[in-house]
Amino acid sequence: MVRLVFWGLFDRYPKLKIITHHLGGMIPYYDGRVGAGLKVLGQRTSDEDYSKILPSLKRPHMDYLHGFYADTAMFGGGPHATRCGLEFFGADQVVYATDTPLGPIAPTIKTIDALGLSDANRKKIFSGNAEKLLNMKFQ
Repeated sequence: MVRLVFWGLFDRYPKLKIITHHLGGMIPYYDGRVGAGLKVLGQRTSDEDYSKILPSLKRPHMDYLHGFYADTAMFGGGPHATRCGLEFFGADQVVYATDTPLGPIAPTIKTIDALGLSDANRKKIFSGNAEKLLNMKFQ
């Protein structure tokens, strides 16, 4: 995700939407590391010059990372990771089961139900965000 952002992909293709796996993997968990930690990119390396990457972006790098969509596939629910990913991306950027039938989905449903989300946010996650992304209405 960071490499796609730093490569300038979203500046070149501002309408591009990418769904990332497992609620963004480690990115939500390491938001301090990829947030403030990467603001010093290029200041501590001597073998390669990374100092031009951040200034070349049109927006702060964290804006791009928050712009990814994140799938709920956690293979067993993963309540802590689901909560962390949902907090990082927000209910408008989380989609449900885009890799089905690869993994079990019942534990994920149980985890999302246990989070105490509003009906509107549950609908976004279970179908609304995918409908918006794919420009189609599910039955």
